[in-house]
Amino acid sequence: MENPLCVSIFLILCIFIQSSVHGQSLELEPFGRGSQAVETNETSQETETRFLLFKDKTDKGCQIRLNHPDTLQQCAFNSSLPLVMIIHGWSVDGLLETWTWQMVAALKSQQVQPVNVGMADWMTLAYHHYTVAVRNARLVGREIAALLKWLEESVQFSPSNVHLIGYSLGAHVSGFAGSYMGRKHKIGRITGLDAAGPLFENASPNDRLSPDDANFVDAIHTFTQEHLGLSVGIKQPIAHYDFYPNGGSFQPGCDFLELYKHITMHGLNAITKAVKCAHERSVHLFIDSLLHAGMQSMAYQCRDMASFSQGLCLSCREGRCNSLGYHARRGRQSRKSKSLFLVTRAQSPFKVYHYQFKMQFINQTEEPLKVNFAMSLLGTKEEEQKLPITLQGGITSNKTYSFLITLDLDIGELIMIKFKWENYQVWANVWKVVQSFIPWGRGTFHEKEEPVYSGLALKSIRVKAGESQQRMTFCSENMNDPQLHPAQEKTFVRCEANSKKLKQKIR
Repeated sequence: MENPLCVSIFLILCIFIQSSVHGQSLELEPFGRGSQAVETNETSQETETRFLLFKDKTDKGCQIRLNHPDTLQQCAFNSSLPLVMIIHGWSVDGLLETWTWQMVAALKSQQVQPVNVGMADWMTLAYHHYTVAVRNARLVGREIAALLKWLEESVQFSPSNVHLIGYSLGAHVSGFAGSYMGRKHKIGRITGLDAAGPLFENASPNDRLSPDDANFVDAIHTFTQEHLGLSVGIKQPIAHYDFYPNGGSFQPGCDFLELYKHITMHGLNAITKAVKCAHERSVHLFIDSLLHAGMQSMAYQCRDMASFSQGLCLSCREGRCNSLGYHARRGRQSRKSKSLFLVTRAQSPFKVYHYQFKMQFINQTEEPLKVNFAMSLLGTKEEEQKLPITLQGGITSNKTYSFLITLDLDIGELIMIKFKWENYQVWANVWKVVQSFIPWGRGTFHEKEEPVYSGLALKSIRVKAGESQQRMTFCSENMNDPQLHPAQEKTFVRCEANSKKLKQKIR
C-alpha cells in the first residue's frame, strides 16, 4: 500500500472528524474581504495571539505587547535589524511543535545577517476544529498587521524589513497579514511552507496567500498528493516563486518503513509525527538552508516534474533557477508565478547535484532494444559508481534520449564516464538468434566470447551540470570502436574538439 495515500487520507480524515464532532462541515462560510460583519464581531474582543521575541537560540521567548513600548526594550528588540517572524499552523493537540524551536535556533545561529527572531503564537485560536481555525486565521493576520503598523509608528521600523515564515495554515495567516498591511506598508517577504490545501485550493487570491501580499513571496510545496478531493498542502502556485521538491506531491523517506520505525521506538504516540512527514518536510528543507549555508539546494523552472525528470529544465538563464529556502533570491518579479522543481535527499543535508544526460544511440536492428546500463562518473573530487540507467520503451534508431541524474556527492568537474551494458545474459541469447540472419556481424559467438558487433552504437554523451551550468561532451576513448558490447565497460572522455571526427567515424 502506498504511503502517500494512507498519510493524506489519515490527515484529511482528521479534518473531517474534528469538523463532524463540532457539528460543522467543510462547506465554510465565505471569509473573504466581504465578510466584515463576522470579523468585526469576533475581533471586538481582545486577541489571544501572543507575540514572542527570542534573545538567543535557547530562549523560550519574551512577550511583546501591542501599544506597550516598554516591552520592546525588555525583549531587546533591535529596530536596526530585520524581523523574521515564525507563524505556526493548525493544531490537533494545542502544543507548539518541535520544529518551531528548531527554526528559532537556526535563525539565531546564522551569523551572515543577524535578525530579530519572533513568533506569532496563536495556539488558543489554532486549537479548534479546522474550519474554525481557518476563520481565525484571518483574525490573526489582522493582529499581526496591527503589530507591524505599531512598530512602524512607534520606532520607525519599516514593514519592508519584515519576513513572515508561515507553515501550513500559518502560511495563509501570513498572507492575510500582508493584505491588511496594504500597498503603502507592504511586507518585505513572506515564505509559505506547504501552505494548507483544504478550503484554500482554487480560492481567490484575496482568500489565501498570494504574490500580492508582500514584495517577495516564495512557497515550498511538499505534500500535494490529492485524495478524496483534498490535499494536505495546496498544489496551485501561490507565490512569485513556487518550489516543488521531488514534484511536491510526496517526499523521499516518508514511507511506511519510517512509520514502523517510529512506532517501534516511540509507540503509537509516534504516529502523529510520522504521518506528518511529507507536510512538515517543507519546514525542514527551510531549516536545512539555514544550517548548511554552503550547500544550498538549487531549483529550476519547469512545466512539471515529468519534464524535469528528463533533465530538460536545468537552465539558470533569465532567473529560471533559484535557491530553495532562506537564501532564495528575489530576482525580477512578475505577476505570473514561477514553478521550480528539484530533487532532494531523504535526510539533511537535503542537497543533491543535478545532471542532464543526452545520449544518441544507433540501433542497427529493426526492433527496439530493451537494455539496462550502468554508469560510473569520475570527477575532480569524487567518483560515483554504478548508477543504473533504464531507458523506457527501448532504444530505437537515431533517437536522442534525455534523462536526469542526481548525485548526493559533489564530484567536482566531470572528467570521465564509464558506461556498461548490464543485462548481458539476456542479450547473449538474443544475439545467437539475431546473428544468424542479419547481414552484418557474422561469426561465432560462444558463452565467454563477445560478438564483433552488437548492433548498438553510442555516438556521444552530452552532459549539463545544473549547479555549475557547465556543458560537456564525452566520446569513446577508443575512437575506432563506437560499438557497445554486452557486459563490456566502455570509457568516455571529454571530446569537445573531437566530436565532429567521431561522428564521421560512426557514419
